Amino acid sequence: MIRVFIVAASPLARSGLQRLLADRDVEIIGSAADIDSFISGIAEAEADALLVDASGEHSESLIDSLTRFDLSAEIPIILLAAGPAVPWPGETLRAGFRAGVRAVLPVDASPQQLLAALQAVTSGLFVLHPNGVEALAPTASPASRQLTELAEPLTRREREVLQMLAAGLANKEIATRLSISDHTAKFHVASILGKLGAATRAEAVTLGIRRGLVLL
Repeated sequence: MIRVFIVAASPLARSGLQRLLADRDVEIIGSAADIDSFISGIAEAEADALLVDASGEHSESLIDSLTRFDLSAEIPIILLAAGPAVPWPGETLRAGFRAGVRAVLPVDASPQQLLAALQAVTSGLFVLHPNGVEALAPTASPASRQLTELAEPLTRREREVLQMLAAGLANKEIATRLSISDHTAKFHVASILGKLGAATRAEAVTLGIRRGLVLL
């Protein structure tokens, strides 16, 4: 059973999402009109995932709120965007991923898609609707292609480790999967962050997605 907290400005949207997820191995443990209200009760919420309706006209300010609170270490977040494509610029979306966003879906996603996304993010995975990939991907211009070229490319092993970071694995789990020491796993992670110019593991994954180094 996945425990979900819903954030949506409209009471109709909140009740609609609750109906969509009813009887789908999901327990709706609460809802709020904004992120601030959720944050004030986060200690009591004990949610496995946060489902946020970001389809309104103030969606960018909502992502700003997520960035300000930075829930990346607390709870995975699913954003529901207006229309079939992600309406935010790439930098806004990347800021959201750094702040704990783990999935972006259209607001009219089916119950099956919502459930699949909830199962994915609570397992440590990232989910992005195909129409939203363009917001993260570099353009096809020569200048953009140069942005994808790292001064020092990731090694094959580092690419493996980056994929495991995207799956939410900790250093000890990575070490076990690859039959290496914890120290070596930590070294690989540090090297990946350095090569990508990332300050955190979440940012490294986001940059890896943008550069096509991470398979979603």
